[in-house]
Amino acid sequence: MNRYFLHLAYNGKAYHGWQIQPGDVTVQETLEKCISLKLKQTVSIIGCGRTDTGVNARNFYAHFESEPIEDLQQFVYQLNVFLPDDIVVFRCWQVAPDFHARFDAKSRTYHYYVTRTKNPFHTDDALYVYGKLDVNKMNEAAKILFEYQDFTSFSKLHTQVKTNNCRIMEARWYEDGDLLVFRIKADRFLRNMVRAIVGTLLEVGKGKMTLDGFRAVIEQKDRCSAGTSMPAHALFLEEVTY
Repeated sequence: MNRYFLHLAYNGKAYHGWQIQPGDVTVQETLEKCISLKLKQTVSIIGCGRTDTGVNARNFYAHFESEPIEDLQQFVYQLNVFLPDDIVVFRCWQVAPDFHARFDAKSRTYHYYVTRTKNPFHTDDALYVYGKLDVNKMNEAAKILFEYQDFTSFSKLHTQVKTNNCRIMEARWYEDGDLLVFRIKADRFLRNMVRAIVGTLLEVGKGKMTLDGFRAVIEQKDRCSAGTSMPAHALFLEEVTY
């Protein structure tokens, strides 16, 4: 059996996240069915991480094992013919037998997109936030994230993980045309983490929370102390590094 890597992207609107769940349509299930049908064998796919319901991925990686595939370029073409329009495979290539899409990933980078003016062309990929935002204060608060590793306050409750520790490498807001973008990079992320951080930082930007208050939220290690989790449609997995 050979191990193959996939580079893909998907619009998460129609899916209950990446990971297979009983009774729900997921990206992993959709991809596995398509590949298994094409290769005429049952194929299990391991993704580089788990995106939540409705979250998008501009760059996502996964691996699977199968009998040798003779023409990988043709294989990718045929996959894209059968996959729905909201999933695309860019490339497939053979890797070492022990190379792992999830465990060998060094970092993951997410972007959350905000528009401060009502825009009909951003209803599906950005969150409309009315009123003034103090972006400088939001960036000051984002810097506080580097001082901590335990992000229990930003994690969905009752998840089955061994630790809520993450190493954040980058966290900042910046302007991109008419959009305000929050970029965050870490070795791993907890469920709902980015959207909860964004919701809390927006509280700072609106003047409803101080920098000391933001620090207190992290130190309390209590999800109820943090801001509201922002909608999934404006969140994109942008980069994965190996």
